[in-house]
Amino acid sequence: MQDKPLVDFAQKHHIESLTVPSLVALSEGQQGYSIDKAKRFLKFQSRINQELLQHRVIIANPYTAWFEQGSQSLAQIKAFIVQFSVFSNQFLIAQLNKMIHAETLESMRSSKEILANEIGVRFNSSVSAHAGESLGSTEGSIEGGTFHFRAGHFEWLYQIAKKLGLSFAEIGQPKHGTASTLFFCNELIRLYGGEDYQISQAASYAVENWAAAGFWTQLIDGLKRFNEKNGTDLPLGFFIWHDRLESQHAAHTQEELEELYFTLDLDEDRFIRYGNEMLDGVAAFWDGLDAQRRELAAAH
Repeated sequence: MQDKPLVDFAQKHHIESLTVPSLVALSEGQQGYSIDKAKRFLKFQSRINQELLQHRVIIANPYTAWFEQGSQSLAQIKAFIVQFSVFSNQFLIAQLNKMIHAETLESMRSSKEILANEIGVRFNSSVSAHAGESLGSTEGSIEGGTFHFRAGHFEWLYQIAKKLGLSFAEIGQPKHGTASTLFFCNELIRLYGGEDYQISQAASYAVENWAAAGFWTQLIDGLKRFNEKNGTDLPLGFFIWHDRLESQHAAHTQEELEELYFTLDLDEDRFIRYGNEMLDGVAAFWDGLDAQRRELAAAH
């Protein structure tokens, strides 16, 4: 924040930790924005930090910590790609539902951006792509973007699967998912893509904070080490692209939370409750992978 009047305004009212859009709205006296509500939000944020963002899947994920070391067997890598491909495909259903249940045109378009990009519409951006494998920019909009079959995120995963000797028919479909993977996918559909807008937003906030907490980097490091140890060349573009995307989302996610708080009568307890339910679903996915990799290790 470099606008001195805005800095002075924030310091005067002891609300420095709010995002710039919220400070601008407060300084301009926009409807729904008040200093009292800002201070209530900061107390709510403290609750979120303690009661939601300390969830074990955000702060300590045993599976990704193990994966990062790069000591996976071929069977363990295959199992991981199969389960991740099931999640990737089922996420499309959750995202479609999130779009359908949007309460504003802006919210619908935001969800549509994600969905269309997932299935192969590249972001139309002046920023040059640098995601490692020409997978397109992580910035911009699908407006005016071009659809490519090969730009579909699932096809990026399929490129890895092929290198591992897996056929198209062996990945992606729910029948290949473990009980824990399918539980996670169903929770995404129920909460993230649910009809209740506030629950959907709580789940979305939880998912974004999980996604921005560093697990993508752990997966990338583990795959790089696997490639080095085994002389393989599994393409990492899917993971590199998502890591870069999520690092950009973190700030935007916070801005969305603040806008939600100021413009709606947000139920704080429900927000934290359903955010945690979503993270419990995420944790179930990783717990399932952790159990599966141990079973595969014991079998050899």
